[in-house]
Amino acid sequence: MALMDFVKKQFIDIIQWTEEGDGTLAWRFPMRDMEIQNGGTLVVRESQMAVFVNEGQVADVFGPGTYKLTTQTLPVLTYLKNWDKLFESPFKSDVYFFSTRQQVDQKWGTPQPITIRDKDFGAVRLRAFGNYAYRVADPKLFHTEISGTREAYPVADLDGQLRGLVLQNISNAIAGSGLPFLDLAA
Repeated sequence: MALMDFVKKQFIDIIQWTEEGDGTLAWRFPMRDMEIQNGGTLVVRESQMAVFVNEGQVADVFGPGTYKLTTQTLPVLTYLKNWDKLFESPFKSDVYFFSTRQQVDQKWGTPQPITIRDKDFGAVRLRAFGNYAYRVADPKLFHTEISGTREAYPVADLDGQLRGLVLQNISNAIAGSGLPFLDLAA
């Protein structure tokens, strides 16, 4: 039975992510029952970065380019595994790709009016809205702190958190500014 399981295993020669549309910040390359072939190729496109994770630890981060996976391109992973066979056998790791493109036209707005006190008008109810943009600048940090080991991390999952932060900071800034209502519009 173990021999049949070994025969069924597939070896990966090329690891890449061809983003088919907007809306995904992180994507895990499907590695189920597969191992990376010695000398395999990692393709990281412009506007992407890749993170190798081995045994729960981030082993390496790759920027745009094409890489032949050897001990020279994965020194941290080689050290972690104590590979004395000079990378001659296949290995199993997780590879996560991250979109580093700007996520533009993200909308925010106050769900309810913010009440401020104005010396001329008394209590004034104010609404605010706008757009913001962001991008993943540090995929290692994003992986360890936000996206984790999920198959994919969509933009929509982060938008709610960011929108909440924007609204909280805008509300606090307006309320704490002490500016008269008429000056806020300027």
